[in-house]
Formats: sequence, C-alpha cells, structure tokens
Amino acid sequence: MTLLLDGATRLHFIVGDPIAQVKSPGGVSQMLQDGGHNALVVPAHVAPADLAAFVQGATLTRNVDGIIVTVPHKIAMTAQCASLSDRAAFLGAVNTLRRNADGTWHGDMFDGLGYVAALEEKGVSLAGRSVLLAGAGGAGSAIAHALVEAGVARLAIHEQDHARRDALIARLARLGKADVQAGSPDPAGFDIAINATPTGMRASDPLPFDIASLSAAHIVGDVITQPLVTPLIEAARARGCLTVIGTDMFAKVRDLMVAYLLAHPAG
Repeated sequence: MTLLLDGATRLHFIVGDPIAQVKSPGGVSQMLQDGGHNALVVPAHVAPADLAAFVQGATLTRNVDGIIVTVPHKIAMTAQCASLSDRAAFLGAVNTLRRNADGTWHGDMFDGLGYVAALEEKGVSLAGRSVLLAGAGGAGSAIAHALVEAGVARLAIHEQDHARRDALIARLARLGKADVQAGSPDPAGFDIAINATPTGMRASDPLPFDIASLSAAHIVGDVITQPLVTPLIEAARARGCLTVIGTDMFAKVRDLMVAYLLAHPAG
C-alpha cells in the first residue's frame, strides 16, 4: 500500500471508544486515493464525554472533510450534525459525517444498507422473509430499518433494553411495511437470524441465539468483525446454514461510505 501524504492532504477521522480494533483506515484511505483524492483516514480514540469537544476541534480544522463513526458514538453523534439524511433522522443514528459547504456536518447511516447488500450478494432474497434480529442499538436499528424497507414480511427484535426495543418497534410499525414485534433468542420459525450486538467478541460471551433451534434452512448473520468467525457463525456453519459475517457487511458499508464522502468533497 502506497499512500500520498503531504500538506494538501484532506483528512477524515474514524472515531470510536476504543478504536485500536478498527481495520478500515488503511483500506478506506486507499479507496479515497484510488478515487483520485489526496485524502487519508486517521483513527481517533475519543471518550463519550469528549465527543462534542472533538467535533468542535474537527470543525475548526479546515482540512478535515469527514468523520466516520463507530461504537459507541453512532447515536450521540447525531447531536453534532446540522443536517441529517431522512434515514439517519428516522434512526437517530449516524455512521458517516460529511462537511457541508458552510463548515457544519451532514450525517448519514449506512450500516443497514450495507447489511442488506451483503445478504443480497450471498443470493438472499429478502422479500416476504421472516427475520429475527438481536440488537436495537445504532447498527441494529439501521439493519432493522433496511430490512423493513427491503420488503421482509416479519421482523422480530430481541433486545435486553426493552424500552429501546419497544421504541424501535413502534417507529418501524408506523411505516406500515412489515409485521414488527418483540422477539426472543429462539430462531425457530424464522428464515433469517442476525446478531447486531457485541455478543461474541469475547470467547466467554454467551451465544445470542438458541442454536439448538437452528437448521440448515436458516440464514445466519453477525455484525462482529473480530473474531472473523464468531462462535455463532461457527455453530451455524456446523449445522449447514448459509452465513453472512461482519466483514461481508463491512465491505459493503465501506463502499457506501466512500461514495458518500466523495460525492461532495470539500477539498
């Protein structure tokens, strides 16, 4: 990998807490430069209490054109945006900020679109399907919204925070596009089961679903990128399930983010 870095380089931050685990800065930097732009992505480890101050500093740094947002800032970062896409406004979460002409920030969210694209690349047709989704946080909410927009017939959301789960169900139900309900860890009766929680990042974590109910007919997905193959995916593959892993999703999300950042480059 050979990247240009000089005084004219435009910067994009990727911000999270922690941040050492992210793999994207090099790859996204290469994609930006392959697109003809002298730009780099720089990791930034920022605690939640310091997020507003970080964005203020980025705003004052005139060669910063974008901010990629990861855990745990996807919801909180919406407050730092002067404008949002309709999708991000509906979700109350963002994963990419692009500088407006007036120096403020416009936010969008691509996690859901990316996961749907990853499923479709594996040959999965979502129209009329039933899906069990674990997680109603930033990524989970985005995936839930994208699944409904993609035409699933039934979506059940399993989430430990019942207030957050119920609020998401109510918002999605108002769209009138799918039967959206509360779910459990049991994937029996569903076509697709997707884990959009951090459960599985550590070897000691419990499985997010009852794998005893999985059969070869199930399609099983996970958003976790490290480890590459989570215990859930390993168990699903052992049962003959088609699987979609976190890096499948990330590749699609990355493509969407880069296109968005390059659509109106400030530099």
